Amino acid sequence: MARSTDAIQRDIERTRDQLSDTLEQLSTRVAPSALADEAKGKVQSALSDPKVQLILGGVAAGVVLLVALSVNGKRKEKKQIKEIQRLLANAR
Repeated sequence: MARSTDAIQRDIERTRDQLSDTLEQLSTRVAPSALADEAKGKVQSALSDPKVQLILGGVAAGVVLLVALSVNGKRKEKKQIKEIQRLLANAR
C-alpha cells in the first residue's frame, strides 16, 4: 500500500523535529559549562567519600615525609661538603 505525499511529508517533518530536539540536547550536554559543572560535581562527590579523604591524607603525609627527608639529606650533604673544604684548607 503506497503512502500519500501528505503522510510522507508529515513523517519528514516529525523526523526533522526529533532530530532538532536531539541536536539541542546534545549541544546542551557538551557545552563547556555543563561539562565543567558535571566534573566539579564528580570531584566534590569523590572528595566527600571518607575512603578518598583517608587516601589523600596518606598521600599528603607521604609527600611531606619525602620533602622533609630531602631537605634533611641536603643539609647533611652541605655539612659534609663544608667539612671536606675545611679539611682541605687545613691540609694546605
